Order: sequence, then C-alpha cells, then structure tokens
Amino acid sequence: MVVLAASIITKSGKEVGFILEDLETLRLLSKVVPEYSYSLDEEGICKTAFELLFAFDEVISLGHKENINVVQVKQYCEMESHEEKLHKLVLQSKINETKDVMKRKASEIDKSKIEKNRGDKGGFMSLQSLGSSGRLETGFGNDTNLSSTGSGFGNATTGFGGLSTDVESFSTKSKGHPPSSASAPPKGLGMKLGKTQRANQFLESLKAEGEMIVEDVRPSVVGQSKPAAAPLTDPVTLTVEEKLNVTLKRDGGVSNFDVQGTLSLQILSQDDGFIQVQIETSANPAVLFKTHPNINKELFANENILGLKDPNRPFPTGQSGDGVGLLKWRMQSTDESILPLTLNCWPSASGKETYVNIEYETPANMQLQNVIISVPLPALRDAPNVQQIDGEWRFDSRNCVLEWSIVLIDNSNRSGSLEFVVPAADPSQFFPISARFTSSRTFSDLKVVNILPLRGGATPKFAQRTLLAADNYQVV
Repeated sequence: MVVLAASIITKSGKEVGFILEDLETLRLLSKVVPEYSYSLDEEGICKTAFELLFAFDEVISLGHKENINVVQVKQYCEMESHEEKLHKLVLQSKINETKDVMKRKASEIDKSKIEKNRGDKGGFMSLQSLGSSGRLETGFGNDTNLSSTGSGFGNATTGFGGLSTDVESFSTKSKGHPPSSASAPPKGLGMKLGKTQRANQFLESLKAEGEMIVEDVRPSVVGQSKPAAAPLTDPVTLTVEEKLNVTLKRDGGVSNFDVQGTLSLQILSQDDGFIQVQIETSANPAVLFKTHPNINKELFANENILGLKDPNRPFPTGQSGDGVGLLKWRMQSTDESILPLTLNCWPSASGKETYVNIEYETPANMQLQNVIISVPLPALRDAPNVQQIDGEWRFDSRNCVLEWSIVLIDNSNRSGSLEFVVPAADPSQFFPISARFTSSRTFSDLKVVNILPLRGGATPKFAQRTLLAADNYQVV
C-alpha cells in the first residue's frame, strides 16, 4: 500500500496530520496480485512471493506510482535475458561440435571396415567384428542386443569387452536357423555396422554407469509416427489428485504422514462455464477441506456444492495447464494401519557377506501401479547377487542403488520379498529406502456426483480423473 503523509501548519501554529491513500495505485495492485497468484491465501502468496515483488517494483518506484497498467507490468516482468540466450547458444554449439566429431569418427570407422571386409565372401561379418557393443542393426529400424542376462530388467556383464547390456527382443530374427544359413544381408549393412558401432559403445558405457538412455526407435512403416497424447474430449473434466509424503521408522512406526489433495476443473467451452459441481466425500474427520476464495463457502458447507460466489460469472475455460483449483484438503496421521505400502528391511552379516531381506505389504483396499523401491547400497563395483525377487530389478552403478520394480500390486500379490547378497557392510548403509508408486484410490474418497447447470438446459457431460502419487515415501 502506498501511503502519502502530509502535514499542514495552521494559523494557530498547531500541526494537523492526515493520511491520503492513493486509491488508483491500490486498484492496480489488486489487479496485479491475481495475475501471479490465483490462490490469495498465505500459501499461494508465499509460492509467488518473488514474482509479486518484481511486479510491485514495476508499479512503484521510489515510493511513487509509475504510469503503467497490468499488461505492461507482465510484459516488463517477462523480458528476455541476454545471458540466458548466450548460454543456450554456447550449449547448442557444443552439441553441434560433438555431432561433427561423431560423424568424422564414424566415417573413419566406416572406411576401415570397408577395407577389412573386402576379402570377406558375400560381405558377411562375424559376431566378433561387432566389438564390445554386442548390437546389430538390420537396416529396418530394429536393433539386436546380445546379452547373457535373463532377468529382463537388470543389467548383466557379458564377455563383449566387460560392458553392461540390456535384454531386448528381436522380432525379425528367424528362430531355429544357425547364423551360417542366414540370407545375405541388405546392401550397405557393413557400412551401417561400422557407423553405429562407436555410438552404441558409448551408449552401452553410459548404461553401465547407471544412466537412463532413451533411444530413438524408428517406425517400421514409412510415415508411421508415435501417437500423441489424447486431448480432452469431454466438455467438463475434473481431476482429483493427492500427493503423499510419508516418513517411516526402520524399526516400525510413522514419523510423518501427510496427504495434500486438490480438485481442479477444466472446461473446453465458455458456454459450459455457468455450472456448479456437486461432490461427495468420506466422513473422515482427519481430512480438512479448504475452498478457493471465489467459491461460495456456505453452499459447500451445507450442500457439498462448489459454485462461484457470483452465479453470473462463468468458470475460466481452456485446455492448457492443470485447470482451475476449486478445492484443497490435507490429512495428517500417525496411524500405521492406513499406510498404502509397508516396507521392512532386515540386513544380517554372515562372515564376509551381508544378506539383505526386504519385504513389502499392502492393505486389501489398495491397488498400486508402477511401484519402484530404491535401496541404497555400499560402494560396489559389480551388481549385487540377487537370490530371490518378486518382480524385477535394476542396478544403478553410478548412484549405487538397487531398484526393485513391481508393475502392479493387487489381490494376487499383496506381499512380496527381495533377497540379495553384498560384501560385508554396515546395516545403516541400506537406508533410507525410498518408494514411488501411483494409485487410483485416494484417502479423501472424493467423487463428483453431478454437474448442475445454472442457466437451464441439459447437464454437460463430464469426466473425472483420480490419482494418488507418492511424492516422498521413505524408510529412514
């Protein structure tokens, strides 16, 4: 708030003070704040504190209001940075330089392969000429990765130069035929092998260090492309999302259990914006709800209906972003029985080795998807000896972490275990254990019952999306 103080000396000599409020500046600031912070509570203001400070600095200079409007404030705050442009140019030049070096190296290897294979009959190449990559490209966009592992998720060390390779399916390989009876390779296969060998060696070495490599898989049919994510098709879409933050004690008990949820609304057409949302929630007193400042709180408290204070004002429309937040809630507890996933780790030393047993367990009312349990390990050169596992595993050698993966946990596998052996180590080195997962079951059990049109007519079709995600789930 800009406050101008002035004093006037009267004829009698007495000083009379008064304060004049700059109403125009106040109106401008009241318009600027919602542009950067849609939520006007303390949490929303704290999240956008820096943006608001920069915007206020554009409005007020040395205690005086600038001749500016809201559009100009946003324009000035979003000025492009010369240093950022320069950094991006330098980064792109380094990438281009690296690509040129790879092309020159591939050309040199290509020439050497041509000279080496001039005497080979029919242009065949032995498996030994593949080098340490163990990868064969057929020219049709599919790669063969030779590996000696059988897990399908973990990495194993092969005899091809000691590098780690992954198991991949090769659908174009003829089954039951020895390599000597294979048909002649397509024209230019030798050149392709030489060109891609160096790049594959580099990728495989990164995989051995634990890097996640996303390969460019070309479609087998010309013109075929990866389908894009399906856009919103329903006129009204409501998304219920909960984020879970849990800290468990290794000896049992809950140190922290915090659930934060949001209900957001997305509307495609402005004609469907004159609505109210009727919801239903569980009668759990531990779940505390908080509505948006523009929502009619009395209507929600009495009838569980979310509607704007001004019924003549529609909800904002648009498909981009996460939608308009209507409702927030929070739940905190120390009850161990409500945990969606329980983890127990039992390290035990035996001579020069340490046996580690980890068990997971889920309640009957939960179904978890894409579960990944990350176990830190002491400094290891080779992967641990996994003796038993319910699911799949992967060893991240760079971060020295064993990742245990279960695609789906339901009634068929409510509990599971993992057992592996490493050299003798302190039991505290296997903590903290972290977990990531998602679920379609939320703690609030919030459901959208109906959409109520305010201007009559048919009820617009709506869709509801529900997601529970483990934002931070650890055993310390």
